[in-house]
Order: sequence, then C-alpha cells, then structure tokens
Amino acid sequence: MFNFREDIANAHEHDPAARSAFETFVVASGLHAIWAHRWNHWLWTHRVRFFARVGSQFTRWLTGIEIHPGATIGRRFFIDHGMGVVIGETAEIGDDVMVYHGVTLGGRSLSHGKRHPTLESGVRVGAGAKILGAITVGRNSLVGANAVVVKDVPADSVATGIPAVVSPKSAARSEAWYYDPAAWI
Repeated sequence: MFNFREDIANAHEHDPAARSAFETFVVASGLHAIWAHRWNHWLWTHRVRFFARVGSQFTRWLTGIEIHPGATIGRRFFIDHGMGVVIGETAEIGDDVMVYHGVTLGGRSLSHGKRHPTLESGVRVGAGAKILGAITVGRNSLVGANAVVVKDVPADSVATGIPAVVSPKSAARSEAWYYDPAAWI
C-alpha cells in the first residue's frame, strides 16, 4: 500500500528544487496528498466510505489538493506544486504520471458509473489543464498547460489548446515540453 522510499525518490527525481529526502518528506504537499489518498482509498474499498470522504476533505484542507477516495492511482504518481488539483471519483491514473498545479480530472455528467478520465502510464499534464469526461489519455502522452481535453488522446501524442488539438509527439517536442513552457503552445 505505501512505499515511502519509492515515493520520495520519485518526487526527488521530478522536483529540481528538492534538496534532500528529508526535506521532500516534510514539505511536499503532493506526496502528503497521495499518502492520505492511499489510506482514504483503502477505507473506500473496504466500505468505510463516510470516513474516507471525511479524510479526503481534511487532506484537501491541509494540502489544497482534492482527490476523491474512489479514484484509482498507480505507482510513482507525482503532483508538482499541487494547489488546486482536483481528481474525481472514477478517475484512473496509471504508473509514472505527473501533473502540475491547477489540473482537474473532472466529470461532464451527473450519471452514475465512469464519468472521469483515465490517464494511462507515463502521461504528463501541464499546469491548469482540464481533462473532462470518461475519456482516455493514452500512454506517454502530454497535455499542455491550460489545455481543455474533452476527447480521447491516443498514446504518444500531445494535446494543447482550448479545446485541445491532438498531434503526434516527436522526440524533440517531448523533451522541449518538459523543460520549456513555450513549447506547450
């Protein structure tokens, strides 16, 4: 359920401002939100749903990150500068996914059942992006900052704009996206 060392190493790898494992352990609100979510998700899956929701809201109050306890999150998930991140109940997140602040994985329907997005492994989502509905963002894809994604994104693609336009990901653009915000446009 918890792999603190792996989580801290992952955060340290993705955050150039992290100076030590101890500092990361103490101050990384994204890590704290993920750790709390794992406990709340365990309560949710064991039908202790009221306390799972209470724990989720308390974590939101502490960290500014709202993760519904019903959401499924894989290993090495990293939230950088997490304030304002919202992850809905039926969202599914694969391994090695990274999101920045202000990201919403939200629904577009009031129906019961799957209504939030699925992010497959290796996806990166830029600050302020909104991914809405029961859609899938394919493996190793990138979602640019402030993009609004309402349709499926194939694997190894880049989605940018409002509404998001999808294009194939090239190796050069992939690296530029991570290091240069100007490449997000």
